[in-house]
Amino acid sequence: MHSTVVATSFAATADHPPIYSDTAKDLLEEKPAVTPDITNQQVFKTFTNDTDLKSLSVIENGRPIGLINRHLFMEEFARPFMPELYQNKSCIAFMDKHPLVVEQDTPIEQISAKILAVGEKVLSDGFIITSNGLYRGMGRAQEVLAAMSRMQEEKSRIVMESIDYGSVIQRSISRASRKALAKGLNEQFLVWEPRDTVSGDLYHFVEFEDGFLGIVFDCTGHGVPGAFMTLIMTAFLQGSINAESAKNPGALLAEVHRRVRAAMSKSVEGFDEQHADDGMDAAVFWLERDARTLIYAGAHMPLFLLAPTAKDFEVINGDREGVGYANVPLSKVWNNHTIKLTQSTAVYFFTDGLFDQLGGSKCIAFGKRRTRKTLLKLRDAPMAKQAEGLMKALAEYQGDEPRRDDICALGFRV
Repeated sequence: MHSTVVATSFAATADHPPIYSDTAKDLLEEKPAVTPDITNQQVFKTFTNDTDLKSLSVIENGRPIGLINRHLFMEEFARPFMPELYQNKSCIAFMDKHPLVVEQDTPIEQISAKILAVGEKVLSDGFIITSNGLYRGMGRAQEVLAAMSRMQEEKSRIVMESIDYGSVIQRSISRASRKALAKGLNEQFLVWEPRDTVSGDLYHFVEFEDGFLGIVFDCTGHGVPGAFMTLIMTAFLQGSINAESAKNPGALLAEVHRRVRAAMSKSVEGFDEQHADDGMDAAVFWLERDARTLIYAGAHMPLFLLAPTAKDFEVINGDREGVGYANVPLSKVWNNHTIKLTQSTAVYFFTDGLFDQLGGSKCIAFGKRRTRKTLLKLRDAPMAKQAEGLMKALAEYQGDEPRRDDICALGFRV
């Protein structure tokens, strides 16, 4: 047989690649093929007549047995005496006996992996596409890479849509808290800035007839993992809060700790590497507004107080242990600190994303000291203006440095 073999169907062209590709069939290009009885002179004419043809498949009984690379063939055939020696010989003399061959139903991801395994020759040669072992046509490595890029873009779009909706959910579950905060504390600010679309920092506020319960917490991680933990912690908090537990912040943290440990399958004796070791830092406070009495318990999150006549902040550090972590004993109870506040005292809580943000000429953390100095300058301003000034100072300090973590901050006056 001396005629060239042509693929029986058309799926794509170099000018019109498929919009979305799942398998090799979607990238199939109709290309001629030759048989072993075709001479090198005929191959030379084929390449000369079709300058866009990068390679020629060699088939026998309809099945591919090799591939002739245009560049290598024309280079060899241009050498002295090569035409005279080889022009009438079989084209198999110049073929690659081990081309990449894939079935038409092979997923794009698998083809991409095969291309990486074979190496760079596929970038110039392309690959052969078959159906039940019979030659169908050719595919180009560049189109595989483009298809992979489109697939990744589509996957990223789907993921981002899911994350965006996750942000809607996260804001929805905290809506009641924001309403309680606005109703329960007359002068206050709440800053909540996720590093990504969703956050590992969150808050929970509940108003009671005789007082106000506030919680600011920072879960392990940020982004999607952190957001999952905020949902878990919010559920445990809601299940643990009642009129009695609200007045005992330390015991409330202990109850949440036990629930997290049970739910996350922590080992009582010690850390079990087969299970996640996740938890949260938190500040919980109960405020009796009329008496101006604050009961605070901290899990690695301090309380900042600024009395109207004080020259600097009073900082109460709380306990060092976080909530829910495997190395924290199940019997742990966080200490309560009861403080009688003078009128117009300002109260603040911050997650560590504010303190840990890098910036400045030395690229060091913003820190607690700089936070206090900033707020001292703003002490006479309304709480909303304080928040605005603090975040402006942070942004200027941060400069071109990327945001390191989520930020949550609460401030109010009694």
